[in-house]
Amino acid sequence: MATTHDHIVKSFDNELQRLYGEITRMGDIAVAQLDAAVDVLMRRDSKAAERVVANDDAIDTLEHEVSNDVLRLLALRQPMARDLREVYAALRISADIERIGDYAANVAKRSMVLNQVAPVGPVRSLPALAKLANELVRDAVQAYRDRDADRALLVRNRDVEVDAQYTSLFRELLTYMAEDPKQITACTHLLFMAKNIERIGDHATNIAENTWFLVHGAPLTESRAKGDLTSQ
Repeated sequence: MATTHDHIVKSFDNELQRLYGEITRMGDIAVAQLDAAVDVLMRRDSKAAERVVANDDAIDTLEHEVSNDVLRLLALRQPMARDLREVYAALRISADIERIGDYAANVAKRSMVLNQVAPVGPVRSLPALAKLANELVRDAVQAYRDRDADRALLVRNRDVEVDAQYTSLFRELLTYMAEDPKQITACTHLLFMAKNIERIGDHATNIAENTWFLVHGAPLTESRAKGDLTSQ
């Protein structure tokens, strides 16, 4: 016969599963948002870009729901040890995904500005950077979903690839502006878009690090490799 304790444990597990589902949906939407933002950029479709920006509300709403669920779990369940790590990780990871959504929306917003001027060559380099960043987001969310610390570590280690590709695009844009000063405004918007995408890679890495902490109960101690050389 089920005891009161059994019911409490089952209820807590159900609430955690609700959290996992919300965070997974957030991750799926964020990935789709960046894909859509780059697609509308390449097609120069301002109407579609407006829809991408509007869709960011869905991620914001889910992040708000996660925050409320976490507060309720902390207040009513008073979790300890591994359960507390589960709740803490959910809060941190949902915040990272919300920021990923914001950056994707920023890319879409700037694409609308770029559509008002003639196309510039370096825009063709942006999809490759976005594809790589989105791979990290997908893998980071999957690692969290599966509680796969090894996969999370691989995501963390691959962030240097995003940094290196961003650095290459940054230098390409500087060269383009130096050769044709009339393109400075358009290329500046592309610089901001590239930086937004590079930051998405950073947030994917944060998700991976929180997954590692969730599984092992201790943070990664070694420094993360950096490949962003734009300040040099």
